Amino acid sequence: MDLTAHEIEFRNQRRAHLETLKAAGHRPYGRAFERTGTLAEIRRDFAEGRGVRAAGRVVAVREMGKSTFAHLQDGSDRFQIYVQKNTLGDDAFAAFKAVDLGDFIGVEGELFTTRTGEPSLKVQSWELLAKALHPLPEKWHGLQDTEVRYRQRYLDLIANPDVRRVFDARSRILSFLRRFLESRGYLEVETPALQPIAGGAIATPFRTHYNALGQTMYLRIAPELYLKQLLVGGYDKVFELGKNFRNEGLDRSHNPEFTALEIYEAYGDVHTMRQLVEALVSGAAQDVFGTMVVGKDGQEPIDLTPPWRVAPYRDLVRERAGADWFEMSRDAAREWARAQELEIPDEMTHAQITHEVYEKLIEKTLIQPTFVTRLPAEWVPLAKRCEDDPTLVDVFELVVRGRELCPGYTELNDPIDQRARLEEQAAGDGSKLDEEFLRALEQGMPPAGGMGIGIDRLIMVLTGEESVRDVMLFPQMKNRSPLRAESPGESPNDLPAELPNA
Repeated sequence: MDLTAHEIEFRNQRRAHLETLKAAGHRPYGRAFERTGTLAEIRRDFAEGRGVRAAGRVVAVREMGKSTFAHLQDGSDRFQIYVQKNTLGDDAFAAFKAVDLGDFIGVEGELFTTRTGEPSLKVQSWELLAKALHPLPEKWHGLQDTEVRYRQRYLDLIANPDVRRVFDARSRILSFLRRFLESRGYLEVETPALQPIAGGAIATPFRTHYNALGQTMYLRIAPELYLKQLLVGGYDKVFELGKNFRNEGLDRSHNPEFTALEIYEAYGDVHTMRQLVEALVSGAAQDVFGTMVVGKDGQEPIDLTPPWRVAPYRDLVRERAGADWFEMSRDAAREWARAQELEIPDEMTHAQITHEVYEKLIEKTLIQPTFVTRLPAEWVPLAKRCEDDPTLVDVFELVVRGRELCPGYTELNDPIDQRARLEEQAAGDGSKLDEEFLRALEQGMPPAGGMGIGIDRLIMVLTGEESVRDVMLFPQMKNRSPLRAESPGESPNDLPAELPNA
């Protein structure tokens, strides 16, 4: 680890304080410390004169000659402590002078209220639990450097209370999703993350080699094909909440490793899934935030109150590109799209041009929850065709704040049609066909509805965050250059705010 001269100076000073504390009989890295409760619990149960034991990180110190006020912070709250020479004695008080901001200490004493009315703890004894060899970031109460925030998330969590609230909310949302689904009879299951064929979606996989089996394996891009095999096996309602991996680009709404919730219900269809996701998402908002209207100040509020808008894909395209769009020649469509400043290569088909128009000009305008339905069959090979138009499939894409949040299908359970469509997608490459999945379908899969929810994007919607990196504790980052040092206040600009999708 390369350090700046400034960092080395601070660390040497703290190492000297560590030696001072050791000489005074303090172990620099203590063991378990039994607490009366968290700082929030001590504040909640405050009683004048009550004896308590508390612990936390020292985040503020104000020395006043023979007494010192300090603030401790744990995962729940901050609380003021009062250290007095007359109470501690000369040696313990002198040793406390070597406590630095960022150190963890344990204290024992009595609760009291200061003349300004602040609940506090008068310390009768203290011990060092962990010595911090680096200072908190300058102006630690408002760390702003985005690269340091993402790369050193622990500093971000210390410095920015709002960041902690986002991740606390994320945890509560995940807990609600599980409770909601289990209350409706869905069974949580686990399927392989390491797969012989990357199936269930169209994406570039991460590839590795399984030495023991002597074969190529892939990190999953989706668990769909395994979950459908469980429907074949007799499970009626299943879900999986876990990680997927796609070897593609980084931007404000994409990370190569992401969390997804996939849900399948036998004897259901796309309408079953539509009703389910409305109840699931609006219920999460109400449970965690106490409201169905979410977003940050300065944003258009998102109203999650059901029912949500339903808009067929072709209707949205016609509204934007003209009523005669689907009767237009490919050349005319290409010229229209280029006039809208879209990049349209000559080889693009009419369907591809249409989808480019949808993704670049239409999707981003859908701010309030919108089910985009009846998509072209070539885009969704695992969904059942619409009965009134076999060129379309019975699906929805739920779009909120201009981003796809959740696709849902009436699942294709016809093994003959499924094989034909996967063969068309594979363009003659038989190695891309998941024969185990196709064999399972031939055993008979009941009619079903299914959907996948991008959890990171759901958290973005509910918290109002604009970047996926702000809802992931440890987003993917480019490695630091070995030739450059970084300090909490000065970081190399070795990763742009966004990278284009692959």
